[in-house]
Amino acid sequence: MLEPGNNSELPPIPAKRYFTIREVSELCGVKPHVLRYWEQEFPQLKPVKRRGNRRYYQRQDVLMVRQIRNLLYEQGFTIGGARQRLSSEEVKEDMSQAREIVREVRRELEEVLRILRR
Repeated sequence: MLEPGNNSELPPIPAKRYFTIREVSELCGVKPHVLRYWEQEFPQLKPVKRRGNRRYYQRQDVLMVRQIRNLLYEQGFTIGGARQRLSSEEVKEDMSQAREIVREVRRELEEVLRILRR
C-alpha cells in the first residue's frame, strides 16, 4: 500500500464506513471525473452504487485510490503500468496467504500424524 512518507500531504481518512465521491476527491487530491475514469481502468476500484447511481466508497477504496494516485502521479507509472503493478501485488499477496495456509495445514497434519503414531 502507500508508504507513510508519500501520504504526508494528504489528509487522514476519517473513521467512516462510506464516503461520497466528493469526499474521496478531497481526501485523495484527485478530481471526481478522474475517479470515475479510474473506476473504468482499474478493476480493483469498485465503489458501491446505490440509489440514483450514486457512488459510495469504502475505506479500502480510498486506500486503493491513494495507491493509484501514488503510482501515477508520484512514481510516474502509466495507467497500464499501474494496473499491472497492482495486479502483480495482488498475486503476491494471494501467494503469501496461500503459503501460510499450506504451512498451517502441514503443521496440523504433522500433529495428527504424531498423535496417530502414539
